[in-house]
Amino acid sequence: QVQLVESGGGLVQAGGSLRLSCAASGGTFTSYAMGWFRQAPGKERKFVGTISTSGGSTYYTNSVKGRFTISRDNAKNTVYLQMNSLKPEDTAVYYCAASRLTSAIYTSSYDYWGQGTQVTVSS
Repeated sequence: QVQLVESGGGLVQAGGSLRLSCAASGGTFTSYAMGWFRQAPGKERKFVGTISTSGGSTYYTNSVKGRFTISRDNAKNTVYLQMNSLKPEDTAVYYCAASRLTSAIYTSSYDYWGQGTQVTVSS
């Protein structure tokens, strides 16, 4: 059983930056590709990006390419989401998740989820 805990959310002005962290425990971190998803109020949870077990491969949804970067530190069992040039439409609860599949983009492909952290971007 893997436990995931996100942190780093908050309120930021448009154009600003935030870095989210997701700390994993209770499992073999390097066995899992890690993904980030987000869910705006009243909307379904959507894929943001994913990183392979080694960190050597990443994949992003088009709307965040060039602005968001996922990285991981396997020694610290932590995955990060660096968000730059934030826009009001990035406002959502952000979730990290663990999957045994590489480059998975569907929520059903992920086995474990964090509780989420709120990101609010003001205009």
